[in-house]
Amino acid sequence: MNNTNMSIDEDAIYDDLTFIYGSDCAQKILPEFQSRLIRLAKAAGHRVPHQLDEHDVILITYGDICTPDTGTRLEGLYHFAHRYIKDAISTMHILPFYPYSSDDGFSVIDYLQVDPNLGSWSDVEQIGSEYHLMFDLVANHISRESPWFVKYQKGIAPYDRFFIEVDPKTDLSEVFRPRALPLLTEVDTHAGKTHVWTTFSDDQIDLNYAEPAVLLHVIDVLIEYISHGARLIRLDAVAFIWKELGTPCIHHPKTHRIIKLMRHLLDAAETGVLLITETNVPHKENISYFGNGTDEAAMVYNFPLPPLTLYAFMKGDATVLSTWAGSLEFPTPEITYFNFLASHDGIGLMPTHGLLPESEIELIAEKTKALGGFVSRKSNPDGSTSPYELNINFLDALAIAGTTDDRTTIVNRFIASQSIMLTLRGVPGIYFHSLIGSRNWSEGAQRTGQSRSINREKLTMDTLIKNLDDTHSLQHQILIRYKQLLYARKSSKAFAPAAEQHILPSPDKALYMIVRTACDHDEFVLCITNVSDRVSTPIDIMHILTECPELHRPEKLTSLTDRSWVISSKIRIQPYEVVWIQGQCRD
Repeated sequence: MNNTNMSIDEDAIYDDLTFIYGSDCAQKILPEFQSRLIRLAKAAGHRVPHQLDEHDVILITYGDICTPDTGTRLEGLYHFAHRYIKDAISTMHILPFYPYSSDDGFSVIDYLQVDPNLGSWSDVEQIGSEYHLMFDLVANHISRESPWFVKYQKGIAPYDRFFIEVDPKTDLSEVFRPRALPLLTEVDTHAGKTHVWTTFSDDQIDLNYAEPAVLLHVIDVLIEYISHGARLIRLDAVAFIWKELGTPCIHHPKTHRIIKLMRHLLDAAETGVLLITETNVPHKENISYFGNGTDEAAMVYNFPLPPLTLYAFMKGDATVLSTWAGSLEFPTPEITYFNFLASHDGIGLMPTHGLLPESEIELIAEKTKALGGFVSRKSNPDGSTSPYELNINFLDALAIAGTTDDRTTIVNRFIASQSIMLTLRGVPGIYFHSLIGSRNWSEGAQRTGQSRSINREKLTMDTLIKNLDDTHSLQHQILIRYKQLLYARKSSKAFAPAAEQHILPSPDKALYMIVRTACDHDEFVLCITNVSDRVSTPIDIMHILTECPELHRPEKLTSLTDRSWVISSKIRIQPYEVVWIQGQCRD
């Protein structure tokens, strides 16, 4: 392009547009993107870029998770956080709080409005006054009740090109299917009946990114979110956004290029906003969304972590988990993993393919059903089905079917699982129901007919206060223990996302052992978790520390957890015990 006045950032944007739409179209629409650069910068204002560190902990929550006696539901969330977790978390990931028609918010009717049942933009901004905010950009689809789709049905430009029409006779056998549901849905339009692409449900109509106006509209949504305080943007189901017949229609090169374009726009406008990609797929494909480490997602969901952690506790054996964690790569300091164990969705099993035998994946699925959970399955090209997602509360998923555990065991086992997530390199994301020790909401799943509802219970503030203030309740004990770990984590710069990690070989397969070392190599934390219900074999802490080359010569050792021990002696790690040992390094 012959425009010597164009900045390097704009050159990158033009290159992105050319890759996606071709040079002629890119030339025509570039001014639209240039104007949005200006709007992005204005929306972000003069924010100080946020550097992720050990203080960053993200709470994943619905906006209506707790209903107060007075005020809006978003106000209730604000007051809950202020009362119970103000100093424990840094960021609120408020799941889609827009008007919606299904899927608990992920079938968005209007991207630019706050659901009046939850509150208003001022309520969102009130939360943003004390916490960083993470919003969902539901990028792949929109509700069939949305104005965009209604205008499509009426043939109103440009919305008449916003959705993907496909002849049902078309061979779609190569298309990857995340659900055992029809890919096409028949709809009425001004021109008669037609079939449109619906990856996830007949109420969630896929957007047609081959139409540039769709991408421009989505960028407008992004600008609006940033203007209301979003610091992190979660790109929901983004792996599916570009469709091309004759391909699997997942992880398309143009999908990656659209994310790069968003990143280039955000960086060029100096917004300081981070993109997080949500791609529930095998690990290799998932980390491809890091790009080159500087040009695509700043964080990707660490999807293998939940099922592999669950598997470790199911077997009482951390071997597979440790081997996988030791293989994680961090190509640049600018990128990291979004570590989580539970979320509003289920526990995805796709990321375990290649890490666990198929027979073990089926075993996890059967155990989930035995514990009162559900298993969603996906269709395979050969006509068979395989487990795709576990729908169960994570605390209940850790139980041993057919047994009744005492409260202390339940708490210890759950906190042990969370310790693994909190110590792994990356930024931890904690689901609301994990933080407060919720259980399976089987009644909700029966009421809605949706398996995912089992872990999406909505509570009243009165119920929350009653349970969390009762010092004898399971919920109180889990919240207190969880916060203790969070405060300990914040106390050491060895837990910064860019801090080094080393998975240690263990003398006992029940032990998961990791060392985190601060970026300046000044301090470290050794974390040991027993994933079994038995006492470990004796381990020599000093031998472990002196043999670890990253620690040089450790000194000034202190315990960040409750265990009182003599550092010079061999110790046994009790069932489901967590030991964090902090020390100083010296050359």
